[in-house]
Amino acid sequence: MVQILAGIAGENAIPMLDQGVALAGVFGLGMCFALLGSISVKLMPRLQIDQGKFGTLVSIFMFSCLVASLIMGVLVDTVGFRIVGVGGFLATAACIFLLARGKNFGAAAVACLLLGFGAMALNTIGNGLLGTVLFGGDNKGAAFNIGNVFFGLGLFIAPFLISFLLRKTTFEKALTILAAIPLVLTIIPALAPLAYKGGKFEPVVAGGLVLQPATIVAALLLFCYIALESSFCNWLVPFGKEIISEEKPDMAPDAVDASAQRMLSVFAIAMMAGRLLNGLVLVAIPAISSNSQYIITGGGLVSALVILLMMKSKKSSMAWVAAGLAGFVFAPVFPTTLGLSEPKYNPTYWGTNFGLIFAIGLLGAVLIPKMMGNMAAKSADKSIRGSLKLLLPLCIVLAILAVVLAIAGVSGEAKFVPVAK
Repeated sequence: MVQILAGIAGENAIPMLDQGVALAGVFGLGMCFALLGSISVKLMPRLQIDQGKFGTLVSIFMFSCLVASLIMGVLVDTVGFRIVGVGGFLATAACIFLLARGKNFGAAAVACLLLGFGAMALNTIGNGLLGTVLFGGDNKGAAFNIGNVFFGLGLFIAPFLISFLLRKTTFEKALTILAAIPLVLTIIPALAPLAYKGGKFEPVVAGGLVLQPATIVAALLLFCYIALESSFCNWLVPFGKEIISEEKPDMAPDAVDASAQRMLSVFAIAMMAGRLLNGLVLVAIPAISSNSQYIITGGGLVSALVILLMMKSKKSSMAWVAAGLAGFVFAPVFPTTLGLSEPKYNPTYWGTNFGLIFAIGLLGAVLIPKMMGNMAAKSADKSIRGSLKLLLPLCIVLAILAVVLAIAGVSGEAKFVPVAK
C-alpha cells in the first residue's frame, strides 16, 4: 500500500494536484457515462419515449463523444491540460443542469450532444495524464488500472446518489445536486501546477499515427470494449427493472427503480475492485505487463459467459451476481489496452493519438446501444434481455484482438513517432 501511495504522489508533495487532475478527470468521465443509464427508468416516461428513442439519446451522446475526442486530443496538444480540464468540468455541470430541466426529447438531445464534449474533455485530461503522473511514468499498466478505479467511483456515485435522491425529491432537484459535483471539481485543474502542459499538434504526425498497426488494432479493440461498457452503463438499469418487476410484481414502482439503479452501482463497485486488483498485481509483478494482452483475452471470453448468464436470468439474485461479474471482468480491458499502447508513442503527441483511438472506439458505443434499444422496442415483450445477444460477438472479437495487439507492433517501438528517451 505504501508503494501505491508513493506512486500516486510522485517525487514530491507539491504537484500532487497534477495527480488530482488526472484522477478527477476519470472520475468525472465515469459520472458522465453512468448518467443516462442512471436516470433511464425515470427519463423515458418523463419524455414519453420508448427504448428505441432512449437508444437514440445514447447514440447522440456517444457520437458527440466521438467528435469531441478528436477535438480534445488536439486541444490538449495545443493549449495544454488546464484549459481543457476547467472547461470540461464546467461543461459537464452545465449539461447535467440542462438535462434536469429538459421536458421533451429535443431538449434532452441537445443536453446529450453538449455532454459529449464535457465528457471527452475529462477523458482526455484524465487518461492523458495518468500514465505520466502516476508511478513516475514507469509502470503504465498499473497507472491506468489504479487510476481508472476512480472512473469506477464516478460510475458508482451517479446511480447510487440518483437512486436515493429520486425517492426524496424531484427529478430536477436530484440532477441539480448531481451537477454540483463536477462544478466543485473545477477547482482542481484551476489550481494544479500542471507541470505536464501537453505537447503540440502537427497534422502530419496525426496522419502518421492513424497508419500505425498498433493504433489501428487498439482502436478496433476499444470499439468492442466501449460498445460493451456503454451498453451495460445504459441498459443495465432497464434490464434490472425487468427482472425485479417480473420476480416481485407487488413491489412499489419507485422501489423497483431504485433497486435497478443500484444494480449499476454494483457493476461499478466490481469494476473498481477489478482495476485495483489488476493494478496491484502489476505493481507487485511488473513483468506481467509485457504479457497483459492475455488479461484482456480472458476478460473477453468470460464476458461472453456472463452475458449468456444474464440472458437466462429469471431471478434478481442471478442478475445482481451477473452485474458484479461483468464489472469485474470488464475492469482491466480499457486501462490495460492503454498501458500497452502509450509507451510506444512520443508523449508530445499522446493527446492526439489517444483522441484518435478513443474516437474510433466510441463508434461502437454510437451503434451498439442504439441497436439494442431498437431490438427491444420491436420485440413482442419489449425486453432488453433478448437484445443482449448483440454483445456476444463483441466479446469474442475483443479476445482475439487482444492477442493481435501484441503481434501488431505493440511489443516493439512505434516507427513513425519514436519513443522519447
